[in-house]
Amino acid sequence: MMLEVRDLQISYRDQVVASVPTLDLEPGQVLGIAGESGSGKSQTALALMGLTRYANGVVTGSMVLDGRELLTLSPRQWRLVRGRDIAMILQSPRAALNPTMKLGALFSRTLRLHGMTKDQRGPRMVQALAEVVLDAEILDRYPHEISGGQAQRFAIALVAALRVKVLIADEPTSALDVTVQAEVIDVLRNLRDRHGTAIIFISHDLSVIGELADAVMVMRDGAVVEQGSAESVFNQPTQEYTRMLLAAIPVIGGRSR
Repeated sequence: MMLEVRDLQISYRDQVVASVPTLDLEPGQVLGIAGESGSGKSQTALALMGLTRYANGVVTGSMVLDGRELLTLSPRQWRLVRGRDIAMILQSPRAALNPTMKLGALFSRTLRLHGMTKDQRGPRMVQALAEVVLDAEILDRYPHEISGGQAQRFAIALVAALRVKVLIADEPTSALDVTVQAEVIDVLRNLRDRHGTAIIFISHDLSVIGELADAVMVMRDGAVVEQGSAESVFNQPTQEYTRMLLAAIPVIGGRSR
């Protein structure tokens, strides 16, 4: 098992905001986490990235990545894990890119910080960009000179170049139009197939999750209300809340699913 989470609880000032009893992720598996805003999806993601402490949050339980307990890591140890073993892309990746640096400099600096030599960085950047269907000429542009879809694919290229074991994608397609959403989904699918990357795909939209996920976890008010294979959750949901989310999926003709 690549990632094993047990009895995970995230709290701020003794107020529990998210609780995940069990989360298992195998290499190459895609887990979709669904739920409305405030359901605890992003808080779970921040805990898995070791970022909760920077907002004065407390995380208890167990998070084991490739046999290593993450909750006992020091801040320095976390910095070595983040980006190398586990990474995260966001809804607005351009906001995380330094606007004063060209994309090539940003890319090269990231790879250097994770131990790659100058001779290794060039070929790895070109290969990763090809995997996300971006031309290498984009490296000579600034973040404001590319589209939202290109920025999201650039963020995925960083993950591909670093060969991370687990990618957390937090609402990566919600700010994109339908056509570009499909392109990003294809890029994530390719990342999984080429490198065996395990993916946690977070979205409020079950229709998008259904395009990619093998397993689904539904959250509401900080708690997991349903969990299982994508097939079972989509075709035989046990909870009324899940059925409500599924009924909200639009279909051609204007009627819900």
